[in-house]
Amino acid sequence: MAVAAPPNSPDIFDLRSAALTLVAVVLKTADLSVLARELDARSADNPGLFDNDPVAVDLTAVRDEHEPIDFALLVALLRQHRMMPVAAKGGSPEQMAAALAAGLVEAPDFAPPPRAPRGAPAPAPEPVAAAPAPEPEVREVIREVIHEVEVVREVRVPGEAPATMVVDKPLRSGQQVYARGCDLIVLAAVNFGAEVIADGHIHVYAPLRGRALAGARGNTEARIFTTCMEAQLVSVAGIYRTTDVPLPADIVGQPAQVRLEGEKLVIERLGA
Repeated sequence: MAVAAPPNSPDIFDLRSAALTLVAVVLKTADLSVLARELDARSADNPGLFDNDPVAVDLTAVRDEHEPIDFALLVALLRQHRMMPVAAKGGSPEQMAAALAAGLVEAPDFAPPPRAPRGAPAPAPEPVAAAPAPEPEVREVIREVIHEVEVVREVRVPGEAPATMVVDKPLRSGQQVYARGCDLIVLAAVNFGAEVIADGHIHVYAPLRGRALAGARGNTEARIFTTCMEAQLVSVAGIYRTTDVPLPADIVGQPAQVRLEGEKLVIERLGA
């Protein structure tokens, strides 16, 4: 017969919403032997590039390939190089079915909002009836960081730019901070193996030695600023550069910014 749980017993588990930002592995060939050689070469040049990071497999570039992809082999290959594939996106129906059969989930696509052509006049705003300005809302937001919880006081004022997330302690290897829907300011070092992500700009007023991903949801106007550029990886709107391509000597250890110029990632010294 059924046995009722004793009153006031502790909950066994909770179900809560969560969001995880993933690095995308963009496949440009269905030939996994070619991919294996390229991964071996990159790992040899930069053995600490990945540290069992969760990744999504982006199949957009191989969607029209007739050669089937062995997803079980692909998953094993990525795990061998310290990546943890958890999702796939952008493939043909057959590719997505094979990916799901291999244990991957289908990742949603977050398309960036369309941008007006350069030089095009901005559309005139529709007239809006004036309304009394509401009082600023002050609330406390708890943001989760790997291995610890950051508590940030966030002030939202209607009509102004989104709030900025501020982190004032060093980030160690394996830690990740994500500033969803806003800019990120870090006042201490981002060490090798740590990761900072923002939907807007990233400012690091200390050495940036880990990974920095600005414009995580497709904002091509986002930038990365640091007072000491030694980054393991930098990315703006999904276009990235790793230490596979060494930074120029006049950039390493200097104040610098990272921005997009069309489809090209530009890294330049500040104050030059």
